[in-house]
Amino acid sequence: MKENIIAKLTVKNDKYACAFADNIISESQETDEWYEYFYDFASLLDHPKSLVRNRVLNILAANAQWDEENRFDSIISDFLEHITDEKPITARQCIKALAHVGLAKPQYIERILSSFKSADLSKYKDSMRPLIEKDIAETEKILTTSGLSN
Repeated sequence: MKENIIAKLTVKNDKYACAFADNIISESQETDEWYEYFYDFASLLDHPKSLVRNRVLNILAANAQWDEENRFDSIISDFLEHITDEKPITARQCIKALAHVGLAKPQYIERILSSFKSADLSKYKDSMRPLIEKDIAETEKILTTSGLSN
């Protein structure tokens, strides 16, 4: 099942690849069985296809809770770059995924919030910019509220 993970996540059949990614995300909520493939997933962060980037952002976020080896340290900068991804949908996926990352890895909350503040959203169309701003506000609220409760 787990052989050819990269191929399964990048296959032309988006419906299949999305279902495969959803399965990984779902299983990653309950178990660390996919964590061993962390670097395989991370290798797709800069994939040319935005749907692939969307999938791996969410898979990596789902696995942040299992990151006792601090593998996230090596990819957090690349992950944060997707706050202003060329595709606004991917930017939105990243911003929402960062709520999970910050909750699982509180040491990144300040860096995430700082990245939000410095994000230049001017390149996005007027129809998308307010949605991205709303996503940022919602994720900021989740992260700042969680920070207070810790």
